[in-house]
Amino acid sequence: MIDSQLDEIIRRKFDTEEFADCQLIEIKMLKHNAIEIIADADEGMSLEKCRSLSRTIENSIDEAQFLGDDYTLEVSSPGVDRPLKFPRQYTKHIGRTLEITFADATIIEAKLDAVDTEKITVSYNTERKEGKKKIKESFVKEIPFTEIKKALVVISFK
Repeated sequence: MIDSQLDEIIRRKFDTEEFADCQLIEIKMLKHNAIEIIADADEGMSLEKCRSLSRTIENSIDEAQFLGDDYTLEVSSPGVDRPLKFPRQYTKHIGRTLEITFADATIIEAKLDAVDTEKITVSYNTERKEGKKKIKESFVKEIPFTEIKKALVVISFK
């Protein structure tokens, strides 16, 4: 029940012009009335947007008193260690390398080239041996979102 109340508060905020590019990633209800909200935006979730969303949620909780006075609220953007969940999240990572896990547990690292509502397009290189020769091959692959079990952005310090 609290999840649905929080969801409604957040969705109303995201209906405003300032937050139109935002999306709710996750609501976690933790022990001892602790709430963790993960939200993202097409251009990245700024500290100011997190702060504003946090204040809106806090004011609504305090006004409605559905958690009482004793609760903890944390609003943040998804960290780089969090998998991409929604097609909309992929767009801002075009040009970056992703580690993609498929339903059959196959994993590839590939550069994200394009995104649409149904699939992503990636490119990657492989190397295989043919006798004593190493053959390098380049691939471009379209991957429907339905085939992706998990996708993580690979952090590079190059």
